[in-house]
Amino acid sequence: MSQGAPAHETPFDPARQTLTTPRVINGILARHGLRADKGFGQHFLIDPTVVAAVVAAAGVGVDDEVWEVGPGLGVLTRALAATARRVVTIELDARLLPVLDETLADANNVAIRHGDAVRVDWSEAPPGSRFAANLPYNVGTAVLVRALTSSRFTRLGVLLQREVAERMVATAGTPAYGSLSLLIAHHGRARITRRVAPGAFMPPPAVTSAVVAIDVDPDARPDPTTFALIRAGFRHRRKTLLSNFRLAGLEVEVVRTALADLGLPPAVRAEALDLATFRALAMRVPTPAVPDGMST
Repeated sequence: MSQGAPAHETPFDPARQTLTTPRVINGILARHGLRADKGFGQHFLIDPTVVAAVVAAAGVGVDDEVWEVGPGLGVLTRALAATARRVVTIELDARLLPVLDETLADANNVAIRHGDAVRVDWSEAPPGSRFAANLPYNVGTAVLVRALTSSRFTRLGVLLQREVAERMVATAGTPAYGSLSLLIAHHGRARITRRVAPGAFMPPPAVTSAVVAIDVDPDARPDPTTFALIRAGFRHRRKTLLSNFRLAGLEVEVVRTALADLGLPPAVRAEALDLATFRALAMRVPTPAVPDGMST
């Protein structure tokens, strides 16, 4: 554990103080010589009802182990620890480790880890764990995808930008629909449980946020063939599938025949196809060579 607040300063007292009070937060930050760092996408949560919404979205129970990303000052961590059997929380910003030592001093079921959640080995989480996070805006999607596809979590409850949340739950034919929507649908079922105004954070972000609950399908397995096709199909959203697949190196006539077999017009775009149709298409055309990390 890292060193806590200086001895001559008064540390956080959970019996008398709450981490959702701006005065308390300002006092902690001042005591440690800190402020929110935009480089880490830090916006500290100060609305207790939103904290409760994230815990509920993750479906945390008394027997659960929960893994959290980006604890910040520990407000969500404390709420998780009050319900869960054990909490493992991962913080990238080393400056916040002494703060967490202070604000979580009485939470004996919390393990604090210094690390990058984009690179963390999720296999350390026991199968059937829960995932909960106020995700940093700058890396939230990447962290979410790695946690979701790790097969370690049965339920995820996350707070992130509303725009990303809407992409997660979007259905075929809607503007927000894309490869992220399809990835979520492949691995489980997502729903927005609450929309969150900027005032729920300190400092307030420039965008609205949302709480999303994801129930993970325990039978979901990686499907690299279908998702290579999906990434190719969404490479240029304004282009047709035929054009995008041609750019990915597929023969036009092979693609045209496959689309016809599925009753799809030659001018169809990726946003019109649901997951089942992409899977059927993947059985009829070769796998395109599309790099990972395509836009979602």
